[in-house]
Amino acid sequence: MRNIHPTAIVSSKAKLGENIIVHPYTIIYDNVEVGEDCEIGPHAVLYDGARLGNRIKIYQGASIAHVPQDLSFRNEDSLFIIDDDTTIHEFVTCHRGTKSTGFSKIGKNCLIMAYTHVAHDCTVGNKCILANGVQLGGHVVIEDNTIIGGMTTVHQFCRVGQHSMTGGSFKISQDLPPFILAAHTPLKYCGLNIVGLRRRSFAAKDIEALKKAYNYLYDNSLNVSQAVKKIEAELGENNYVRQTLDFIKNSKRGLVGK
Repeated sequence: MRNIHPTAIVSSKAKLGENIIVHPYTIIYDNVEVGEDCEIGPHAVLYDGARLGNRIKIYQGASIAHVPQDLSFRNEDSLFIIDDDTTIHEFVTCHRGTKSTGFSKIGKNCLIMAYTHVAHDCTVGNKCILANGVQLGGHVVIEDNTIIGGMTTVHQFCRVGQHSMTGGSFKISQDLPPFILAAHTPLKYCGLNIVGLRRRSFAAKDIEALKKAYNYLYDNSLNVSQAVKKIEAELGENNYVRQTLDFIKNSKRGLVGK
């Protein structure tokens, strides 16, 4: 069963799952796929390339899979993918990918709050929270279980590590390592995200290993290369520490606070 309001404009070419609700004045374009048990709020627009999983809720005025704000874009086919059980609040704008990647994506069980912007070629992982007005530049990667506070901006091509939490009204202009808290202007490392890690059942020994690793990384007497060597020698057998080291070694923009 589908409950589509008579004022909604829904293309006959769109692929719609069962048990969906489409509210008044919503527009759904031709090349759109919507899974089961979804609800699309009033005045929302699903443009060509929108791909919605199951049990997704989109609130009023949201714009999904609009064309990228990229001067190199030539209207090539691309997608914006939203995975299962994610909520998109009012006036969120989500732009599909360019030829660089072909898609942008928001993962499972995410909460994307009002007025957030997810730009072209971005990837947002699973179980992420982007608070009101978060602005992601193009090609940003947000890893799983990340929380970003309201009105924070993320510079293009930056990567934000898993299980991290950033405060509100800040600017992320370098790669933000996993498992940490970040705040202040300019943005700084503010310790391990201990509360978040405990809530996600991290073992005490893993938290202690990460804490020691970050004490080395943000020790002002050590540069990044020296800190990495020390961390590898003393803590490299810990799985979460290895993930942190991989993040550091793959960083293209440098690390927040270093």
